[in-house]
Amino acid sequence: MVLSVAGQRAAAEDDTPARVDPSGLVEVLVIDCSGSMADPPTKMVAAQQAAAAAIAVLPDGVRFAVIQGTSQATVVYPATGTLATASPTTRKEASAAVARLSASGGTAIGSWLAAARDLLPSSSSTINHVLLLTDGINEHETEEELARVLRSCAGRFGCDPRGIGAGWHPADLLRIAAVLHGTAEAVRRPADLSASFRESVLAALTKLLPDVRIRLRTMPYAELAFFKQSSPTIQDLTEYAERVDERTWEFATGSWGAERRDFHLCLRVEAPDDILEQDRLAARVDLVVDGDLRATTATVLVNWTVDMDRSARIDLSVSQLTGQEDVRQAINAGCDAYDRGDRAEAHAQWTQAVALASETRDEAALEQLRHLVDIEPGGLVRLKQNLSQTDIKVSIVGSMQNPVHPPVPRGPADADKICGACLESSPPGSEICENCGKPFTGDPQARVPA
Repeated sequence: MVLSVAGQRAAAEDDTPARVDPSGLVEVLVIDCSGSMADPPTKMVAAQQAAAAAIAVLPDGVRFAVIQGTSQATVVYPATGTLATASPTTRKEASAAVARLSASGGTAIGSWLAAARDLLPSSSSTINHVLLLTDGINEHETEEELARVLRSCAGRFGCDPRGIGAGWHPADLLRIAAVLHGTAEAVRRPADLSASFRESVLAALTKLLPDVRIRLRTMPYAELAFFKQSSPTIQDLTEYAERVDERTWEFATGSWGAERRDFHLCLRVEAPDDILEQDRLAARVDLVVDGDLRATTATVLVNWTVDMDRSARIDLSVSQLTGQEDVRQAINAGCDAYDRGDRAEAHAQWTQAVALASETRDEAALEQLRHLVDIEPGGLVRLKQNLSQTDIKVSIVGSMQNPVHPPVPRGPADADKICGACLESSPPGSEICENCGKPFTGDPQARVPA
């Protein structure tokens, strides 16, 4: 099933951009200053300009810091190695510190993230955001070291990683974004970096809820297969789920503003022998906001049928989502083939991606594909000449983005029913208890206990 979650402003008629209280936001800029940033020198200049642009849009009251990343992490502003509070004076001082950055040394992204983690407050009331720029391979630490640091950072802050140039690995950026609930972006031209930095900081200022989690509780005959975010970015959250008990999982989704995100839930369900042609509860989905269970529940119902026509039908939203996944797999398979020099396979995969994207009207994917191939009016697909490594990396990262949907107004959800006999819950509108089968005869509706 596809699950949509929408964050709303307190007043629906208020269309002004939401902004967090500046004192509730902490921003850390992490700038790659390894030796490769000097080749060509325009990368280092672009990084300095972008960092200055991000600092310039920090409102007074935001706490912030700047970290220089090489084979180790160094806090270059403030000089105290802690956090500064944004003001005209501190913004000027920070910009001057950024202007003095130079390129030398290696790349150890895990140590940079660990330094940011240690700077950020552990309070659940703050929205902690890290903006990270890299141009190179994470060559001065192992994959296991990066994985260990990422797990220690999960839930502490959100991170938007940015790649520039042609030397970095898309898998690293996508991994960081997935674990730390950010958005990975590949910058095609150094001149585009300042706009990307500004947009990332301004987006962080719209976050109003520091910690939103999705809680899934399955029935005894249902098991979790996977849980993925499908929009605005594609992230598999299954691996990082926190298991609360035998049948309950929580999925961290990071901080939220007035936005909508879509999720793809798949369950493995064992069919009872004696139940056909009727809905049965398979799972309940709740929101946990800053540790509190919200009074809304989505129910996942299943129905076993011997009607072949009914069983063959696929929900439109699910089929559209799986179609988009097929498109992105074909894009990435083509990028891998092109990387290893197999132009024929790259052409075949991208041709398939164009056909699939056209069929599902996936304009975001078609936009990415137009950087790789020329699409003739009749549907003929031709490889672009002299594709660069940057083109390939931008396409891999870009294929993991889905269009952002505006928040959808929703009415208040009905509460689950609690059985007076066994105290188990059933979906709103149930006439009998899903657990013990006793009828609801005037039982008051109540929320499911946390």
